[in-house]
Amino acid sequence: MTKLLSCRIAVLLLVGSISLFSLLAALASEVFWGLEPCILCIYQRIPFLAVVIFAVLGFAFKRKSAATNTLLGMSALAFLINSMIAFYHTGVEQKWWISAVEGCAVPADFGMSEQSMLENILSAPSARCDEIPWADPVLGLSMANYNVILCLGLFALCAASLILVRKKAA
Repeated sequence: MTKLLSCRIAVLLLVGSISLFSLLAALASEVFWGLEPCILCIYQRIPFLAVVIFAVLGFAFKRKSAATNTLLGMSALAFLINSMIAFYHTGVEQKWWISAVEGCAVPADFGMSEQSMLENILSAPSARCDEIPWADPVLGLSMANYNVILCLGLFALCAASLILVRKKAA
């Protein structure tokens, strides 16, 4: 395990592959199972896409250790940000808090006209952030819950690799 963690390129390719798989799984859930993503689901895809790009760049700059260290650090940061977005999404799903993200729900403004209210409802996204479209039948975890776990694990992997590489260099 230490050997894998000390190879920055291997770690970048691993987390890049997992990120690409996550994006493809999200797309498959839309296309094949009809699960519409809400805006928070879309936001959670952005860090995965960034890590795929970082992995490709890391492979291109594999001879430059400073560049690969930076890309690995940026990947760690992307996973940490993604886990925070997913945790926020989990809180919205569980009704721990109301989403402050525009487009997650139809705003309730009782002073507006019927026409304005109808326009707001029709322009609202089809998927709501506070509804769970799919939950694991065994554990009851939603995709946002799994994303928190996955991204924290990938953050730890990237961070451990960076720490190990720095210890070896010292």
